Amino acid sequence: MTTELWMLVASAGLLFVLNFVLANAVVAQRGMPWALGNRDEPGAPLAPWMARGGRAVENLKENLLVFAILVLVVHVAGASNSTSALGAQIFLGARVVHALSYLGGVKVVRTLAWAGGLVGTVMVGVALV
Repeated sequence: MTTELWMLVASAGLLFVLNFVLANAVVAQRGMPWALGNRDEPGAPLAPWMARGGRAVENLKENLLVFAILVLVVHVAGASNSTSALGAQIFLGARVVHALSYLGGVKVVRTLAWAGGLVGTVMVGVALV
C-alpha cells in the first residue's frame, strides 16, 4: 500500500477517534436517557471544548473528502511520487494538530494547522498534473 493510502487510513482513524471521544463525552454530560431518546428536544448546552470538538469533526469531514478523492485518484492513476507521499503525511500531521488545537481552544495554531492540511492536499493533487 502506498504512503498516501496509509495516511488516508490513518486520517479515517483520526475521524473515528474524534467521534468516539466526543460521543462519549456528550453522553456523559447529557445522560443516557437523552442518548437513547429521539433527541427531538435539545439537550443541555455542551461544554465549550465539546462544541469546538463537534466543529473540528465537521471541518475534518469537509477536508477529508477532498483529500480522499485525490489520494484515490493518485493511487488508481499510478501517479504516486515523493511529493504526493509527503503531502499526505503533512495532511495527517496537520489534521492531528488542528483537532488538538481546536479542542484546546488554541486559535492561531488551529488556523495554521488547517492551512498545513490544505498545503498537504494540494501536494497530493499536484501529482496528477
